[in-house]
Amino acid sequence: MVGVVFEVDERALSRETLKSALNSVGYIADDALITTLYLTLKLDKPLLLEGEPGCGKTELAKSLSDAFNRELIRLQCYEGLDSGSAIYEWDYLRQLLKIRMLEASGSIPDSEIFSERFILKRPLLRAVTHGDSKPPVLLIDEVDRADEEFEGFLLEFLAEFQVTIPELGSFKAKKPPIVVITSNQTRELGDGLRRRCLYYYVSFPTPERELEILSVKVRGLDEALARQIVGFVRVLREEFDLVKKPGVAETIDWARALLSLDAKTLDPQLVRQTLSCLIKDSSDTLKVDGDALKRAVENATAKTS
Repeated sequence: MVGVVFEVDERALSRETLKSALNSVGYIADDALITTLYLTLKLDKPLLLEGEPGCGKTELAKSLSDAFNRELIRLQCYEGLDSGSAIYEWDYLRQLLKIRMLEASGSIPDSEIFSERFILKRPLLRAVTHGDSKPPVLLIDEVDRADEEFEGFLLEFLAEFQVTIPELGSFKAKKPPIVVITSNQTRELGDGLRRRCLYYYVSFPTPERELEILSVKVRGLDEALARQIVGFVRVLREEFDLVKKPGVAETIDWARALLSLDAKTLDPQLVRQTLSCLIKDSSDTLKVDGDALKRAVENATAKTS
């Protein structure tokens, strides 16, 4: 949280109040993203965010949860994720204990064993059975890591916001959650999922917006140093053929590291010692070294002097 949280009157929501609400929890978004998010809320549509890692896709869902005072429910996707793991699991240990208790009576009815109290709710079931008057924010994170079969199931879920447990029947949301889906584009998503959602590509911010983000996220950072930080990161993104370009999250981490080291200005030695905050691939480390690193630092500092 940053500062005093803006009180959102959802009944009178506008793009301006939405932007103010996100700003109050430290999320700085451009007008195009604000408009897309506003339409997502007004039309009750899922929002699909694609873009480079570390550019604020996941953070948007968290900030939306904070700004609207709603629970955040996160489904982290991974290779091999199936619908069952995303919906529920049986609490086998408690079921076994119950069976042992019932064995003495000589009768073990299914209704005693397969009841809702033995369910371990996973994200999708939690989202549709949420008891709060305000539906949650459902974050389906890195959906591109899951396979196409799960994507097909997800498409059905988004159509009805309903899940089925064979032993218990169907559970349907009284009010649909706010759904944010993120993808790092490790594979192409299907057209069906894209058509179901409103879409926004989260690109690297402009230097001005990245400066604004640093001013909010890294308190006490000197403006001149902040400009050098943004300038150097921009050089890395645009002039180096990196496997993993540093995102906004890396810029923030680096700024905090430099602040903790009482840095006043960038120099090649300091940058080399703290490069681990920005570079997360061994081959990229070799590219940003020696004369190339020195020129990048000089380029960044010259533009701010």
